[in-house]
Amino acid sequence: MKPIRVLLPVLAALLLSSGAAFADNGALKKVDGILVNAAGMTVYTFDKDVADSGKSACNGPCAGLWPPVAAGAAQPAAPYSTIMRDDGSRQLAYNGKPVYLYAADRKPGERSGDNFKNVWHVVKD
Repeated sequence: MKPIRVLLPVLAALLLSSGAAFADNGALKKVDGILVNAAGMTVYTFDKDVADSGKSACNGPCAGLWPPVAAGAAQPAAPYSTIMRDDGSRQLAYNGKPVYLYAADRKPGERSGDNFKNVWHVVKD
């Protein structure tokens, strides 16, 4: 049997490649004028992200509070696109800006991250 310290990196790689370490990979939809994921959780953008840059400014501990919405393997149709995150995973973007969930939102429809520190905003459509 292999020591756990040898298996942990393998397990971490499997989780990252499956998207399990990030938000639900389901399609986004409009509910009451805002975008939500398949589970009904509110989707946000971050003012520090530059549209169409292909980058996220929210990495490390930031991504723990604001989980990136993982992108599936297929290329989405406009206005959706994908970006490559610093860790090599793919993140869904809306109108060129990466999208996130807010870890403090516990139930579908909650919007407690809207205007958080004046840089996080609900995606309105």
